Amino acid sequence: MTPRIEADYLIETAFPLAEAAAAVAREQSLGAYTGATGPNPPRTGALGSLTAQEARCARVMARIEALDDLGPVAAPALPGSHNRAGAHRRASLTLSWPVESVGTTLPAVMTTVAGNLFERPECSGLKLTAIRLPRRFASTAPGPAFGITGTRRLMGVEGRPLLGAIIKPSVGYTPEETAEVAGLLCAAGVDFIKDDALQTDSRICPFEERVRAVLERVDEHAQRTGHRVMVAFNLTGAVDEMRARHDTVLEHGGTCVMVSLGAVGLTGLEALRRHSQLPIHGDRAGWGAVDRHPLLGIAFPAMQTIWRLAGCDHLTLNGFANSLTEPDTSVVRSARALTLPLWPDLPMTAMPVLSSGQTALTVPATWASLQSPELIFAAGGGIMTHPDGPGAGVTALREAFEAVMAGTPLAVYASKRPALAAALAAAGAARA
Repeated sequence: MTPRIEADYLIETAFPLAEAAAAVAREQSLGAYTGATGPNPPRTGALGSLTAQEARCARVMARIEALDDLGPVAAPALPGSHNRAGAHRRASLTLSWPVESVGTTLPAVMTTVAGNLFERPECSGLKLTAIRLPRRFASTAPGPAFGITGTRRLMGVEGRPLLGAIIKPSVGYTPEETAEVAGLLCAAGVDFIKDDALQTDSRICPFEERVRAVLERVDEHAQRTGHRVMVAFNLTGAVDEMRARHDTVLEHGGTCVMVSLGAVGLTGLEALRRHSQLPIHGDRAGWGAVDRHPLLGIAFPAMQTIWRLAGCDHLTLNGFANSLTEPDTSVVRSARALTLPLWPDLPMTAMPVLSSGQTALTVPATWASLQSPELIFAAGGGIMTHPDGPGAGVTALREAFEAVMAGTPLAVYASKRPALAAALAAAGAARA
């Protein structure tokens, strides 16, 4: 049996479910073409007879693999659909396509599984929730060069979650001021630091000067302690700019680079991956426009499949009880998706990076939900605002993870650990 590309969707419609599913399948394989019954019936001649044309269409048509009724809803989720009398219903839908009609480039896959279907008038809601690709994509897409294992090897840390922070405020620091903050974080004991997505190459903070200044502090810390902190420098720009910036980081001894995925696109990410000698950290800035509505767009577990194949070694997510709008159930699905193998014999896993308002108070939910140390816990505010300073902030986070991994309540563990006790009190007061 020929392996096929598969995609799962959540759809909503006032049409009969089978009719709506067929419209989506047709849109994503034949487009507006409707054969002999449409306004532009096929001609014979170069393309052959009508029967031959129908056979071609059947060969490339998306196939409905599953359609499961999830029940009625009170009102349509989105405007602009061709509503009919009667209740709207939701359903889970799986479509598949032959690889031969799509090809094995990732942009072609995305156009196929996430093209004009979102505008089909039969659907008052449509969301892509998962993508599964045949094993042959492993030889055509670059995939992550480092992933979880390689990232840990570069950091020299095993057996526990990695602790990190994002430089804040996002912009405004000079290179030397950025380096001072990085130096504070290194001294505090973090494993990982990253640029904010807004920080690239500006007159206030030129990229090369920032890299040189920050890595000087990283080098000094490594010489004193033997622990080299990984810093993800934001390369986002045109492909030639990203390659040149990567080479600057490499030249100065850096161990990680990052890009804003929505800004550079799939081809930009792949081009950087094929050039890079360092782990690539993917920042999903702007992701809310794609995923925030529950009945429109692309869910992260679907998109991360493509980003991993294109070369991401880490991906920034929201954390639990985050300061944005993503619910914890979505955070769980997103983080778990990154550590699930793409194929049984070829995992291609990527490191989840949980961020956005994380403190010692969110550690128990993080561990209870994920039950895995394979994550970077980025808690800049939770570190920098600790009453006893950044060093105590990092100590508190480590103690919090020690507690939950041992099955000990935080309050009990904190009774003999002042850094953790102070962190819990401060975080609790901030949320009150």
